[in-house]
Amino acid sequence: MFLGSQFDEKNVHNHVTKDTNEVTLNGVSHNGFTAPEINSFGHSFRAYDAESERQKGVEEFYRLQHINQTYDFVKKMRENYEKLNRAEMSIWECCELLNQVVDDSDPDLDEPQIQHLLQSTEAIRKDYPNEDWLHLTALIHDLGKILLLPQFGELPQWAVVGDTFPVGCAFDEANIHHKFFKENPDIKNPAYNTKDGIYTNGCGLENVMMSWGHDDYMYLVAKENGCTLPSAGLFIIRYHSFYPLHKEGAYSHLMNDEDRENLKWLHIFNKYDLYSKSKVLVDVEKVKPYYQSLIEKYFPAKLKW
Repeated sequence: MFLGSQFDEKNVHNHVTKDTNEVTLNGVSHNGFTAPEINSFGHSFRAYDAESERQKGVEEFYRLQHINQTYDFVKKMRENYEKLNRAEMSIWECCELLNQVVDDSDPDLDEPQIQHLLQSTEAIRKDYPNEDWLHLTALIHDLGKILLLPQFGELPQWAVVGDTFPVGCAFDEANIHHKFFKENPDIKNPAYNTKDGIYTNGCGLENVMMSWGHDDYMYLVAKENGCTLPSAGLFIIRYHSFYPLHKEGAYSHLMNDEDRENLKWLHIFNKYDLYSKSKVLVDVEKVKPYYQSLIEKYFPAKLKW
C-alpha cells in the first residue's frame, strides 16, 4: 500500500540543526526532513564493509567496475550513446521504465528506482519549495539507469551504476574498494598514472572523461535535447555519483570556479539523494501532476534517448 510522501519518523533520531542549507546525518533541515542514521537493512549508509549477502554483491560489482572502466572503454561508450538513436519518449515515460530497474551497486536500497527518485525529490520539495529546478533535477537524476534495459543496450551493472571517477589520470585512493584498480589495464599506461594524467590543473570537470554510467548518459540526453535547467542542475545530474569528489575532496585540483559554485548545490542535493532512501513508498499518482508541470517547463514533450 502506498503511504504518501511522508517519511516514517519512528525509525529516525530527531536531532536538530540550525543550518538551513544542510541536512546532516544526525540532523534535520529547517522544514523538518529527518536524515536517518541507518538504512533499510539496519546498517550505516554506504557501509560497504558490513557483512550481508547484499554487501558481497556490492563488492563484486566494484571489482568488475574498477577492472573494466578504462579510458578507451569510456571513449567508446560516449561515442556510441551520444548518437541518441535508441528511443523517443517523454521524461515521465522514462520514469515509469525505471520500475524495471534495481541498482546492484547500492548497499542502501532494493526498491524500484522510481521510488528513490520520488522519495528524494519530495524531501527536497519540502525544504526548498521555491527551487523547482532542483525538484526536477532530483526526479530525473537517475533516469540514465535505463541503460540496464534491453532496448538501451542492456549494459552490465558496472557500466551503468556505482560511484564514478575520472579516467585518464591516477585512481585516487578515495575511490571505494580502491584495491581492485590494480587489475585495470590503464594502470600500465604511464600517461594515466600521474595525479593530473592527460589533464591540467584547474581544467574544469567538463574537460575530464568520467567513468561511463547513467550520470553521463542522462547529462548527454538533457543537454542535447535542449533542457533549460540551470548549470547547477546539469552539474548534479552529471556528477551526483562522483563520491570521491563531493564526499572526500579527491580530484578537486581538476575543478574550475564554475565547478566549485555548482558543487555547493550538489552537496545540498546529495543529502537528500542518499538519506531519503526508505521503505515508505510515495503515492505516485498523487504527485505526478506537479512533476509533469515541471517537465513541461524545462524539457520538450519528447526527447531522443
